[in-house]
Amino acid sequence: MSRGAALLTVLTVALTAGCGPLSATHHVPGNSHQVATGAPDGRADAVITIAGGRVSPPSGWLEVAKGRQVGITVTGDVADELHVHGYDIEAELRPGVPVTVRFTADLTGVFEVETHRGHLVLTQLAVR
Repeated sequence: MSRGAALLTVLTVALTAGCGPLSATHHVPGNSHQVATGAPDGRADAVITIAGGRVSPPSGWLEVAKGRQVGITVTGDVADELHVHGYDIEAELRPGVPVTVRFTADLTGVFEVETHRGHLVLTQLAVR
């Protein structure tokens, strides 16, 4: 193998090893891609806070098996609208008032959960 081909192979492996949409790096606690997994009863829940334009915990992944219940609770410091893409679920956010959306994850894929006015990505819902 030529030196150029070897370098290309190394770069390709390095770039794809940790950058897949659901790669192992997204499952390591403490990084910016924290994962919330389903509870023993099959539900997956996320509790998210928005303060000063920052999302806590930092935007990451919420993984759930198809057919399971999902609950996403969001508390923000400004009025906005919560939107679960793909499921077309929306909820009004009022300052300081927690809002919970619950639904059955019956569509597979990766769906962004965001705020409409603030354009903040709260989490990515991965349904398998």
